[in-house]
Formats: sequence, C-alpha cells, structure tokens
Amino acid sequence: MSGSHTSSYNFKNVLVLAICQALFFSGRTLTFFAASLVSIAMLGENLTYATVPISMMLIGTSAGTLPAAFLMSAWGRKWGFAFGSAVGSIGALIAAQAVAMDNFILFNIGILVSGIYGGFAQQYRFAASEIAPKHLKEKTVSIVIAMSVIGAFVGPETALLAKNWITDVPFQGAFWVLAGFNALSGVVILNANIPKFVKKNPGDTGRPLATIVASPTFLIALIAALLGYVVMNFLMVVTPLTMDTLETVVFSHENIKLVIQWHVVGMFLPGFVTGHLIKKFGVVRIIAAGAAILLASVVVALNGLTFYHFLASLVLVGIGWNFTFTGGTILITEVHTLAERAKVQGTNDFLIFTGLAISSFMAGSVYHFLGWSWINYAMLPIILTILLSALWLRSVRRKEQASTASME
Repeated sequence: MSGSHTSSYNFKNVLVLAICQALFFSGRTLTFFAASLVSIAMLGENLTYATVPISMMLIGTSAGTLPAAFLMSAWGRKWGFAFGSAVGSIGALIAAQAVAMDNFILFNIGILVSGIYGGFAQQYRFAASEIAPKHLKEKTVSIVIAMSVIGAFVGPETALLAKNWITDVPFQGAFWVLAGFNALSGVVILNANIPKFVKKNPGDTGRPLATIVASPTFLIALIAALLGYVVMNFLMVVTPLTMDTLETVVFSHENIKLVIQWHVVGMFLPGFVTGHLIKKFGVVRIIAAGAAILLASVVVALNGLTFYHFLASLVLVGIGWNFTFTGGTILITEVHTLAERAKVQGTNDFLIFTGLAISSFMAGSVYHFLGWSWINYAMLPIILTILLSALWLRSVRRKEQASTASME
C-alpha cells in the first residue's frame, strides 16, 4: 500500500468512534419511528407517500457519501465527522419547525438535510478498520457497528418521551432531540486522535475505479451490503405503517416501539461476535448465513399478523442484515489501497444508499397498492441473489487458490 498511516489503535479512539456510532443510530431510530408517525398524521388515509421522509433521509445519506469520503481525505476523519454532524443538526431543526407548521414538504427537506450526516457517519466503520491492526480489524469494525444497539432503546424511547415535550405539537420535540444527538456526536469526535492520511506520492490515485468495481470481491461486497440493506429497509419501513393501520388488529405506539427496538437489537447485538465468527468461519460463509436468516424472517412475516410475528420477523431481518452488511464492509476493506480508499469507500456507500433511497420510495407504493404480503414475497429473489453471489465468490476464490498452488 502506498502512503503512511501511523498506528493509532488505542481504547480511547475505539471508544470515541463507538459513542459516535451509538449517538448516530439513536438519531436514526428516532427518525424511523417518529417520521413514520408524523407522515401518517400529515397525510391522513392516503399513505402512498408515507415512506417519502425515510426515502429523503436515505437520499441525503447517499448525497453525503462521496463528499464525506473526499472531505475526510482532505481534512482528516475528525473534522470531516464534525462537519457532517453540524449539517445533521441543522436539518433536524428544520424538520422540527416543519412539524409545528404541519408542512410535509418542509419536513422532507429537513429530513433530507439531516440525512446528509448519515453519509458521513457511514465512515465510522471504515475509521475503525483503519485504527486497528490487521489481526483485530474484523473485531474492531464489528464492535463499533454493534454499539448502535444503544440506539435501539435511546432513539424510540426519547421519541416518545419528547412527543409532547415543551410544545403540544406531537413529535416536534423529538426532532429537537435529534438535533441534540447530531450535535453531541460532533463534540465527542473532537476527542479522537485519528491521524490524517498523507500520501507518499500525492499524484498516486491508485488503479482506475472501474477496474476496482469490476473485481469479484467488490461486486460481492456491494451485493451483500446493498441487497441485505434493501431487504431490511423494506421490512423496517413498512412494519410501523402496517401495524398502525391494520383494521383486524389494533397495535399501540408502545407495541410498534418495542418491535422497532428489538429489530435494532437484532441488527447490532450480534456485532459483538460477528467479527469473531468471520475470523473463524470466513466472510463468505457469514454472508451466506445472513441470507438464510433473511429468508427465515420473510417466512415468519408471511405466517401471521400478531405482535410476535412482527417482532420475530424484524429481529431475524436485523440479524441477517448484520451478517451481510458487516461481511460486505470487511470485503470492501480488502479491495483498496490507502491511495484508493476515498474513492472506493465513497463509491460503495453512494451505491448502497442510492439503492436504499429508491427501495424506500418503492416500499410505500408497493405497500399502498399490494399490501404487506407482497412486500415479503418481493424480498425472496433479492435474498436468493445474495446467497448465489456469496457462493459464486467462494468458487472464484477456490479457483484462485488452486491456480496459485499449481504455480508454486
């Protein structure tokens, strides 16, 4: 690899990144929970556009990914993260004002701007991989991602606690809290000591991006992370809508909150062991296992509409996402040199969150016109694609190993 990068693996840096990840995802789960309910209140019976705020959040994240990667390359990780959190705070305040005005368009603008911070926050996991020695990379990445489990409880709980906080406008206070989460992460990151990467040869940009993107490892990393995220996003976005609008069963906001909370636990609690599992069984097997768990979540969802069916389905889809997303992240770190880091990581996240934004827009329409069952049926070919792609990468790697062995 070209470039110099002083080893800075210490507990303080890992702790700072973990706290920032926890704050970011507390805001993320607050947004998923509160934005869905605000949309229902603003739109009434026509829920065609109910998932638009979540889509706007993901568009913001997608829009922030490439600037985040290149700003951090120019400014360093710490100041890049701080800038992103400031943008996120401004967006949250716009959303809070829009709730008070009952203005759906302004609300979406605020969520879009707040979502830009997500493009910066996606770099926490890559920063974790960079401060870790090679033998601890998988564990460090998975632990930082796993700290998002705190958001499972903090986000939805604060959304409900702040529902009528200070004002009597439902959920305006929740978006003030979101602004606080975003701002606090910007303060916390200033305590990190992550050296700025300096190239030995400033003119070295590495291989052409097209060459890297065409490699089997990049393609499977993208497929695992993107499609695993799409399945998870579809089910997570429409579950609160389904539970809140079912005519045959009445679910309280407390029921919906619990489902979202335990879904996020499923997403991130496995992260404390995912790195170990990848180290022991290999990244391809973990991605394949994640696809199998995603399939199990769909099977559960199609077999009932009780609280426990929704709960079990979303916990399973969370675990499946953890395996596919963490596996994809580890694979991405294998395909680039330090000189190629910004463009590869930025492109990867841009493609992931652009795909997520599109899927989120589709989720609202598919749900409105076809319903919960067809949302789940639509996930089956996507899950199969993840599984087959993992098996294909395993085949490619075995052939490469056999070829290397024969040359020796």
